[in-house]
Amino acid sequence: MLQSHVIEVDGAFLGAAVRNESGFRFVAIDLRVEQLDGSVWPTLADAKRLASQLYRHGRLLNAPAVRQ
Repeated sequence: MLQSHVIEVDGAFLGAAVRNESGFRFVAIDLRVEQLDGSVWPTLADAKRLASQLYRHGRLLNAPAVRQ
């Protein structure tokens, strides 16, 4: 069974992080974070942090390369 986590920032539902064998795959729901859709991050904290940065600043700040 897949394990997923809601990614929410300031009350806005941005997407979900779905656990897989490589880490956490981000599934974007909000258009402001669609750049991250399908990306895979080693930890749930990474996915949340980067979605928050993109949502709040409109760009990623000092982010590692997105893994697809």
